[in-house]
Amino acid sequence: MTQIPLREAETQLIELARRVEAGESITVTHDGKPLMQLVPVKKKGGINWEGLEAFKNERGIDQFVTYISPDFDDPLPEDFLITPLPPFKNGP
Repeated sequence: MTQIPLREAETQLIELARRVEAGESITVTHDGKPLMQLVPVKKKGGINWEGLEAFKNERGIDQFVTYISPDFDDPLPEDFLITPLPPFKNGP
C-alpha cells in the first residue's frame, strides 16, 4: 500500500483520485503516522464470482456453491410466517 504525506496529498488530489479509481489503496500520513486511507468504492450488489473462485482455489474447495435460485432474494409470501411454529420443548 502506498503512503503519502498529507501535504503532498493536498497538492496531488486529482492524481491520487485517478490512482484510487484504478484500484490502488493509498494511506495518507501526518507526522509519519497513518491519518486516513483512500480506497476504491466497492461495487454494490451481486456476488463477487472472481473472489469466490479465488477463495475456493486457495482452500481446495471443489464445490462451494453449486446453484443459487434466481428468486433467492425475492420477498417471501405474506402468509409465510402466519402459521405458528410448534411449541419449543425444553428437555426430554
